[in-house]
Amino acid sequence: MDRLDAIAAFVAVCDARGFAPAARRLGISPSAATRLIAGLEDRLGTRLLQRTTRSLHLTEAGERYLAQARNILGAVAESEEIARGARTSPRGRLAVAAPVIFGRTHVASLLARYMARHPDMTAELQLNDRNVGLVEEGVDVAVRIGPLDASGLVARRLGTTRRVVVASPDYLARRGTPQHPGELQGHDTIGFGAFENAPAWTFADPSQGGRDVRVSITPRLTTNSGDAALDFARSGAGLVRPLLYQVTRDVAAGGLVLVLTEHEPPPLPIHAVYPSARWLPAKVRAFVDLAAETTSWQFLA
Repeated sequence: MDRLDAIAAFVAVCDARGFAPAARRLGISPSAATRLIAGLEDRLGTRLLQRTTRSLHLTEAGERYLAQARNILGAVAESEEIARGARTSPRGRLAVAAPVIFGRTHVASLLARYMARHPDMTAELQLNDRNVGLVEEGVDVAVRIGPLDASGLVARRLGTTRRVVVASPDYLARRGTPQHPGELQGHDTIGFGAFENAPAWTFADPSQGGRDVRVSITPRLTTNSGDAALDFARSGAGLVRPLLYQVTRDVAAGGLVLVLTEHEPPPLPIHAVYPSARWLPAKVRAFVDLAAETTSWQFLA
């Protein structure tokens, strides 16, 4: 049994949560993957996975071993990169994920600079407003906006953005400008994106030391497209709650007006996230370093 093949099969099964998808990823048969892990368990003298016909779970020993297995594979990958010169000169393919509007308006230009600096690289930019699984979906680095969950990913902060409420001058002239979040229930609102899963908007109450205030809303329009939601707002259809970077140009040009600024919640962080810092590939390190050096993702004014 090749130990590295067995370790790679074990990690792949854990990441893919099954033998069949892991085998497809590795280019082997499910039975071969099963034999590799069975041999690994025999060598270690302990069971790593509990298998039934419908489920697959790590044992306590398996959970401990998985972290070490990732480190082993990372060390091997880094050694190969050093041998090829990739540690100091990025080569290969970089997959980057980002929110749709932010990716189009900011990450795309960053990726273009990255590729110009590293001509041996190819790249893929995935624009999606959900948080993709980096390991499961083959993504090297993701740009995420908002609080980070306890996913075990490494994060590097790159900026900050405000959550704002805007409407067109025409809408405000017809319906009036709300002075307090509680007045939103008498207005037309537009809901969109991953941040609008709950029918409520959260604000801060300055009279209560910034304590959270949740206001229930019933949007007249909901959409999964930020671009569409902003188009509706520009046309005078109602109030919308984007992030400031999404409407900076509209506000500067007078096409949209900020309201309820005194009640905004705390700004949201912008991070680059990636699976590991200990064995960070040169291509990922170069992208994150370039972002930190050349971007100004501070959307606060």
